[in-house]
Amino acid sequence: MAEHGAHLTAASASDDRPSVFEVVAQDSLMSALRPALQHVAKVLAESNPGRYGFLWRWFDEIYTLLDLLLQQHFLSQFSASFSENFYGLKRIAVGDSKGLYQLASAGLPKKEHWKSILLLVLIPYLKTKLEKLVSSLREEDEYAIHPPSSSWKRFYRAFLAAYPFVNMAWEGWFLSQQLCYILGKAQHHSPLLALAGVRLVRLTAEDIQVLEQKLAAATASQQPAHSIKEQVQSAVKKALGGVALSLSTSLSVGVFFLQFLDWWYSSENQETIKSLTALPTPPPPVHLDHGTGSPLVPKLKTVCPLCRKIRANDTVLSTSGFVFCYRCVYTYVKSHQRCPITGYATELQHLVKLYSPES
Repeated sequence: MAEHGAHLTAASASDDRPSVFEVVAQDSLMSALRPALQHVAKVLAESNPGRYGFLWRWFDEIYTLLDLLLQQHFLSQFSASFSENFYGLKRIAVGDSKGLYQLASAGLPKKEHWKSILLLVLIPYLKTKLEKLVSSLREEDEYAIHPPSSSWKRFYRAFLAAYPFVNMAWEGWFLSQQLCYILGKAQHHSPLLALAGVRLVRLTAEDIQVLEQKLAAATASQQPAHSIKEQVQSAVKKALGGVALSLSTSLSVGVFFLQFLDWWYSSENQETIKSLTALPTPPPPVHLDHGTGSPLVPKLKTVCPLCRKIRANDTVLSTSGFVFCYRCVYTYVKSHQRCPITGYATELQHLVKLYSPES
């Protein structure tokens, strides 16, 4: 049985077509980097909200910008994304019958290059934003703070009902494409590669040799710019190249550490973490944002720190432990994404409704 199916997941040394293990591994690399970096941003934001809070609030946009610089650098220099180059793969145009772009150093044609950039960077960003939108709509629908009009309510209820099926169709599309790739019925393991008009192949010894020569020639032939325009263009190019190079180097060195972080803080591993890091209950958090208009804790325990009135619908923030009126804290967290007392990074999912025995 194993011998019968071995050809499905292995490739001969003479075949430039990567195995399914290689293409799935490079896909999982980038999918593991995002949550790991997101956790790092969250830890920094919670440790110092005033200085690093923006990393958590604008994480999607910052990550997308860095991803754009990284992928642009690797597609221009190696004809591959960061994860593809990490596993020794490159992209070639499907319609390149003359072999003009077969070497990785030649780069991709402009059309395939920019389509690859958009599909590598824009699609994950839009998918993340869509998932957050669906999550927020579900929370608003559940809590119903501001009941929408009937027409809008019907629209977004229909959207929420249709989203799981759309997502299932999207994931099914990718799964069917991978099955066709395993069986040798397709050139691409991902529909996004087909949309970009490229396919993945292995780097050859000639590719590696030419890339090394290109890097050595670029280092040796650096000439000072004469005009101001050339100097500005050279400075911008060097700055962007330096950022991309530092990103690629740090990711190459820390990729396994980031994958470990992703595993360590995954939902399946939370019970293990709790058992390994069991600690006594910490003291209440101190106020971290003196003098910036943030509300202080009222002396009367039944008063909401936000509206300064007797609390209605007591709700606690699980990130800090402070209790507020539900309407007050919901509005504040939705606008600022942090605890109004401590400044800890907070989301709507961290609101916990409290019920007294009388209710």
